Amino acid sequence: MHPTLAGDLDRLPELLQSVRDFAARELSGIGERPVATAAPAPPAGPLPAAGVGASGALERFAERWGPGFSGSAGPRYLGFVTGGATPAALAGDWLTGAYDQNGSSGGGSTSDALERETVGWLRELFGLTEAHAGAFVSGATMSNTVGLAVAREWLGERLGVSVARSGAAALGPVHVLSGSPHSSITKALSVLGVGRDALRTVPLLGGEREAVDVGRLAEALEALEGRPAIVVANAGTVNTVDFDDLRAIAALKERYDFWLHVDAAFGAFAALSPDHAGLVDGLDAADSICVDLHKWLNVPYDAAVQFTRRQDLQVRVFHNESPYLGLPTGTPDFLHLTPENSRRLRALAAWFSLTAYGREGHAEIVARCAALARRLGEGVAAVPGLRLLAPVRLNVVCLTLTEDPTAERLAALARAVAGSGEAFLTPTVLHGTPALRAAFSNWRTTEADTDRVRDALARAVRDLPARADA
Repeated sequence: MHPTLAGDLDRLPELLQSVRDFAARELSGIGERPVATAAPAPPAGPLPAAGVGASGALERFAERWGPGFSGSAGPRYLGFVTGGATPAALAGDWLTGAYDQNGSSGGGSTSDALERETVGWLRELFGLTEAHAGAFVSGATMSNTVGLAVAREWLGERLGVSVARSGAAALGPVHVLSGSPHSSITKALSVLGVGRDALRTVPLLGGEREAVDVGRLAEALEALEGRPAIVVANAGTVNTVDFDDLRAIAALKERYDFWLHVDAAFGAFAALSPDHAGLVDGLDAADSICVDLHKWLNVPYDAAVQFTRRQDLQVRVFHNESPYLGLPTGTPDFLHLTPENSRRLRALAAWFSLTAYGREGHAEIVARCAALARRLGEGVAAVPGLRLLAPVRLNVVCLTLTEDPTAERLAALARAVAGSGEAFLTPTVLHGTPALRAAFSNWRTTEADTDRVRDALARAVRDLPARADA
């Protein structure tokens, strides 16, 4: 054994303690750490020849790279839809690395059973039925990809071919219908060989709404003259957290032949709130569902879950044909259910957090984030120069400038807020109007944090030049 490696092994308890102490110091100050940094990255260094040992590596990281990392795990990082890591989830994630289990199959370990238990808990959390089988994947993009891969195989079943055997070309033209699809949907269609151009956007309800017009969706399905299709419904759009009428869309199955995939990456968590659960009424009718967990479940990156009613088709798509791996059984190993053969035991962090805080703890996070989003929405409405572009439905605030809301001026506003170190928001466009969006999903965020974000926005818009190039 290399002497440096051997020395690290001998000092492993002390090494882990030093990493623990460093991590604790970093996390204890996360609330006051600059939420984003514009500092340049250090120049790339040469590959070490002999190495400096784990303690030396920690010192070099703390000096060269740690200061440039963002405070994205903290309470005022409101860009994208970003959670943090609850204390229990972090503990579970550390143990995931310590045990280093390959979560693809049992293989003499009970880790696969732990994942199944966790999937069952999540199914219950979101109000799904026993018919929905699931597996952990890396994020919403992969969850949507797996769901649409199963949908693609279903199309083949309806048309008398197996895409898993013959390829996507055997399907002929494919029709994917959706109102406000996330960009990961078109990415998935590209990866799956269906093609981005297969997506046909259906008109929305109008006004500031991002929900699909179910009547127009019915017309689009009628125009297919009986050919099976895929409908991607949205439970929580990125800009305004709008929800398609899932129950009404599912009812269209009585007349039309389609696979219903629901992208509920973070919107599924509305099920935990009595005030918002009606938004996901009908989720249990979906054929496949995407839920991201490193968002509102607040587990570390990367973790998501996918559900489907047709695990038999999922196995047909993803099973491994190899003597040393074995054939899928009545309870297929996870390596037969997702694109990965080797996979991290992502379920352990989720298991820890669900065990530690239960339904009630996670419901409190959802309710608090929704209340904080409303608070910021009310604050924004009172700031001269800012206005809301849509009502605050759940946990996202979509705002713009009252005057000259160009993409350049909104980008300048976002830079000013990020440059203050107080908050981080991401730009977007809603129905042609450039905007900023603030997404609340971090378990740490408080009313005081929310007011600091409001004040940072107020200062930034006050100091914003009349023109971005002024």
